Amino acid sequence: MANKFFPIPAGYFGMALGLAALGLAWRLGGAAGLVPPLFGEGIAFVALVLWFLLVGSYAGKWLYAREQAVAELTNVVQCCFISLIPITTMLMGLILLPYAKLLAWVLLVLGIVGQLAFGAYRAAGLWRGTHSTEATTPILYLPGVAGNFVAGAALGAVGLVEMGLLFFGAGVLSWLSIESALLHRLRTGSPLPPPMRAVMGIQLAPPFVGAATYLGLNGGTPDMLAYGLLGYGVVQAIFLLRLMPWVAKAGFSPSFWAYSFGLGSMVTCGFRLLMHNSVPLLGMSFVVVGTAGIALLALLTIRFFVRT
Repeated sequence: MANKFFPIPAGYFGMALGLAALGLAWRLGGAAGLVPPLFGEGIAFVALVLWFLLVGSYAGKWLYAREQAVAELTNVVQCCFISLIPITTMLMGLILLPYAKLLAWVLLVLGIVGQLAFGAYRAAGLWRGTHSTEATTPILYLPGVAGNFVAGAALGAVGLVEMGLLFFGAGVLSWLSIESALLHRLRTGSPLPPPMRAVMGIQLAPPFVGAATYLGLNGGTPDMLAYGLLGYGVVQAIFLLRLMPWVAKAGFSPSFWAYSFGLGSMVTCGFRLLMHNSVPLLGMSFVVVGTAGIALLALLTIRFFVRT
């Protein structure tokens, strides 16, 4: 019974992550008068409901299917997905901030502390020489890079800009340190098995999430650093598009939501560019591509679960 009712892996929090990023992006566009405000709030509400369901399911896994939960936590690859829980907790705090400030602050604090604690458990644990080359995948970005970037964005959103910059710096340096080792493994190591290849989508996240965080901390003005991050993000998008036939060889699964955080943050960056009338064609392209990408993921996911 436990195996039947609590099979949901922590990676499924990627769906809430992508929808939350998209909802917050459209909320930003709505606040600037670029799009109807209702769109962003609607997407954010769906993300919030989905997150509550996933949190309940994950708690149930620890209560009724502890062996599965422990196996996931101790798996050298899959455990990194657990960092999505504190990351999405911070995003839910941002979603609730205009409506329930106290609850939002509680979620933000829990998320920031949680991502630091899990980062210490997972990332620092690798310093003991227990990590294999085959286990070096883009999932490694989640604890040290995504968690710090989201913490920086969250702190910036509540006015703690200096604190946010500390986390932004931690995210950037973690990204650079992981990227070189990861690209060396992808280029020279054994190919990722087909079922795991969708995690390549995480490669899209660091430049766009980093740019979105930076723009939220610097007042939203695109500058040289922001354009540099966006340029690298575009290059990563082109590379991933070229690899899509190879990535999709095993068919669609919810693991393709690995692309969603980068796509949602791409929309945020697009609205930032439009708000400053800075390269508006690029900004509009970011909004359209990122939104359409997550919409496609949602449709394919619904079809996947209907057929399963």
